[in-house]
Amino acid sequence: MALNKNIFNNKKVLITGGAGFIGSSLAHVLVGFGAEVTILDAMLPLYGGNLFNLDGIKEKIKFITGDIRDKDLMLKIVVGQDYIFNLAAQVSYIDSKSEPFLDLDINCLGHMTVLEAIREMAPNARVIFSSSRMVYGKIHTTPVREDHSTEPLSLYGIHKLTAEKYYRYYHDMFGLDTLVVRIPNPYGPRQQMKHNKYSIVGWFLRQALNEETITIFGEGAQERDYLYIDDVVDGLLRVAEKGLAGEVYNLGIEERVTLVEMIDVVLKEVGTGNKEHIPWPENYEKNETGGYIADTSKVERGTGWKATTPLKEGVKRMVAYYRNYKEHYID
Repeated sequence: MALNKNIFNNKKVLITGGAGFIGSSLAHVLVGFGAEVTILDAMLPLYGGNLFNLDGIKEKIKFITGDIRDKDLMLKIVVGQDYIFNLAAQVSYIDSKSEPFLDLDINCLGHMTVLEAIREMAPNARVIFSSSRMVYGKIHTTPVREDHSTEPLSLYGIHKLTAEKYYRYYHDMFGLDTLVVRIPNPYGPRQQMKHNKYSIVGWFLRQALNEETITIFGEGAQERDYLYIDDVVDGLLRVAEKGLAGEVYNLGIEERVTLVEMIDVVLKEVGTGNKEHIPWPENYEKNETGGYIADTSKVERGTGWKATTPLKEGVKRMVAYYRNYKEHYID
């Protein structure tokens, strides 16, 4: 079941956090589909916003430097939008612990501001919110369905789950056309490489390219869904096309890969660097959810989406990209 690209042609699309990894990748595709794309990004330090991510489409989009917490701005820019992909976020579970009020402000109050603006000024827009596997917390059974218990182990996960409930409330109470997409461990070109607070594949790739040692906490045996950016974007678009309002959808891939296996793929593809195992640092293990593999049967049935990029192929494309453009992502 192919994506109907024509539904986005000449449609007005707002992407918050649009200069970041996922948002910019989504923007490139939508511009190619003929959409009128507006990007909002606060360009906050360390959060992944990078104008180089928009290279090649800068003249074809409208770019606004601004924050989803700015009520007056949001009331203006949502007007007339057909689709709103709300990707803006504080994205580090580590920072959510050290700066809890900032995480609350952006990941909860910021999204309330967006929803209120949509309720007042764009009630007919289709709204897609990008959430995270971190809402599940400790994993009890895999693959993980959308109705798995939600017991987040970090403030980041708690606030993402709270925001999900905002989107469902605004659907139930005010009839807004909202959907939630839970994204596992995305990776690929345009991913930030400045630090290791998130985007772990990008960070390991940087270390390998720099011929450094990658540190693994514990055995590294926890399984993860590593989802290539093209599959993430396709999933967001298919949910926007065919998802049911008010629903939550998992994205993921049927490829069980441990952390240490992922690192081995990176090291082999780069050809430099090495790895070492060390004990878990104090308190870090408390945030470890255990192995996570998503059950994607719901999104497959409802939209026809299915991830198609195996880790080895995705890492190969990622390495090729950063060999050419690394300098735009490390400082």
